[in-house]
Amino acid sequence: MTTGTSHREGELREVARQLVWWQDPETSLAQPGRLIAQVMTLGTWTDVELVREACGEDAMRAVLASPPPGVFDARSWSYWHVRFGFEHALPLPRRFG
Repeated sequence: MTTGTSHREGELREVARQLVWWQDPETSLAQPGRLIAQVMTLGTWTDVELVREACGEDAMRAVLASPPPGVFDARSWSYWHVRFGFEHALPLPRRFG
């Protein structure tokens, strides 16, 4: 995550442990786009506020512009596009395979 998050790092690590359970929190913190997407899709409002404070809304918008495939569901994808004032949502990204 960003250098300004040291005072919230423990909280971010716990959110990463809960929402990206298949890998260790340090790996998740080193992949902020994936972690932000997981929080935007599966996190509580407290988790979202923590990430917004730690990373900023610009980072959250950047995740929508270049999302990791297979993370967002239709509801959260639509919500965040409306929340950030995007006129049109791109098609929901999907995993290939």
